[in-house]
Amino acid sequence: MKIDTPKLAMSLPKTRFEEIFYDEDHLLENCEITDAEFTDGIIERVKLDNVVIKRSKFTNTDFQRIDMTDVRFENCEMSNVNMTKGSIHRVEFLNSKLVGCQFPESSLGNVRFDNVQLELAGFGNSKLEKVIFNEVLLQNADFYDCKFKKIEFSKCNLNEASFEQTSLKGIDISSCEFETLQVSINELKGCKVFSYQAVQFASLLGLVIKD
Repeated sequence: MKIDTPKLAMSLPKTRFEEIFYDEDHLLENCEITDAEFTDGIIERVKLDNVVIKRSKFTNTDFQRIDMTDVRFENCEMSNVNMTKGSIHRVEFLNSKLVGCQFPESSLGNVRFDNVQLELAGFGNSKLEKVIFNEVLLQNADFYDCKFKKIEFSKCNLNEASFEQTSLKGIDISSCEFETLQVSINELKGCKVFSYQAVQFASLLGLVIKD
């Protein structure tokens, strides 16, 4: 599936993340940030536009209502970051750790997660359109009552992920691995799986499979 990638300038001036505190709108734009560290803090309504962030640490930070357009994160530590009610468009998360990251009630469009740890992440009540999860660890991730449109799960670990109240119609998880999923039979209608996965689902639904 093709998605729109971040529209980033070929060359971006380097700046410090702390510059965000000097802008009354908490805006960072047209810049590159490297080796930043901002943990256990709170900044609501952060705005990032045309920004590349590398090797930075934002653990346990509250970024509620974050607004990101044309942003790339590379090799970042963002575990337990709160991005509730975020607007995230044309954004890439590459080779990063986002364990326990929270995206509930958010809008994600043209977003790519590539080689990312997203265990225990929460996407409840969010809208995801044109989102790619490639080689992502999604154990115990929560996709409760999400709206999916053009979503790709490629070679992901989905073990014990929850898709309750979320339709998987048209979603292909045949390249993914899992032992159990939290999902109902109605939500599975139209989901694309391999035959051995169908046997797993049958077992989850309480069916007894005979050889």
